[in-house]
Amino acid sequence: MIRSKILTLLSDFGDKDVYVGVMKGVIAQINPYLILIDLTHQIPAQNIAAARFCLMNAYDYFPKGTVHLAVVDPGVGSQRRAIALKLEQGYLVGPDNGIFSGITSKNQIITAIELTNPNFWRTSEPSSTFNGIDIFAPVAAHLGNGVSLQELGTEINPETVVMDIGECWETTNGVTGYIQYIDHFGNLVSNIPASYVKDKNWCVQIAGLTILGCAAYSDVEIGEALALVGSHGWVEIAINSGNAQIKLQVNWQDGLEVLFLQSC
Repeated sequence: MIRSKILTLLSDFGDKDVYVGVMKGVIAQINPYLILIDLTHQIPAQNIAAARFCLMNAYDYFPKGTVHLAVVDPGVGSQRRAIALKLEQGYLVGPDNGIFSGITSKNQIITAIELTNPNFWRTSEPSSTFNGIDIFAPVAAHLGNGVSLQELGTEINPETVVMDIGECWETTNGVTGYIQYIDHFGNLVSNIPASYVKDKNWCVQIAGLTILGCAAYSDVEIGEALALVGSHGWVEIAINSGNAQIKLQVNWQDGLEVLFLQSC
């Protein structure tokens, strides 16, 4: 019996073009028995922060040994490294641009490899615009086939893997951050963890508004704005039965501040 491994895919390719399908074709040529799971291909173009958020929130739901392939790669063709990482729970394959920093901030990197061995690429002369097909997809498939990480390239210091793509920071009266993700419902997910507001009375200042922290959507009337901790564990801004992005005219990377009650 052939033992199948899980390989997840995440990208900003969308579903209009053949890019996702072709990437899956490359994987199938190497191992057609891999179980492919699409996390999403609707990451906004070149938005590394959004990809980081989605990967971080999906990672813990998959069994040990899963290979996670992520391609949101605005630096393709530059000097940024192509990498594969081994963690306790599984493997990460993609560009070294911070896309894995959400996962690696919570999970230790056991081994980090720069993908320098063309024997495991689709071609020894990869495209300068699409490493997803030529390098990342075949490498992920080979990992799923049982190829050891060390065979794929040169070992690098895990501490050199890109981690800093913007953090929140404490202020005199609260915490300042930015919008790291906007979901399908228009909810604005900040990069401020729930731990900052636990057991506190708090509000959010964003787009010239002050929005009180609540426990649930139903704490305000339909159509009103609220701030709360989402199921993912981050402070978010929402509209009860509405779309916060549209109503508040807030976008990716826009700033916000959490203030504690005495400052609201």
